[in-house]
Amino acid sequence: MRIASERGGDPLWDGGSVVVERAPQVSVYWRPGCTFCLRLRLILRWHRLHPEMINIWRDPDAAAFVRSVADGNETVPTVVIDGHAYINPPPGQVVAALRGA
Repeated sequence: MRIASERGGDPLWDGGSVVVERAPQVSVYWRPGCTFCLRLRLILRWHRLHPEMINIWRDPDAAAFVRSVADGNETVPTVVIDGHAYINPPPGQVVAALRGA
């Protein structure tokens, strides 16, 4: 997170307004044995990015969530970026989201 004053200087002392930039919230739902999940995980590691990783075989609520957004299927990877679910998105889209692009 970065904090900056719109007018420059010290936002705590110059009376300027404060702008707070935050990283997007990214969660990756995956399961063991999924080659698409493995590819995404390897690409994220290559870029040294660490989103929340949720194994749907260990978390029944996570599996239910994936089914709710994937027409009743447990299609993974399912990636949630700032509350929007993407089913098997291109890894570049996830990388961009994690970098705040």
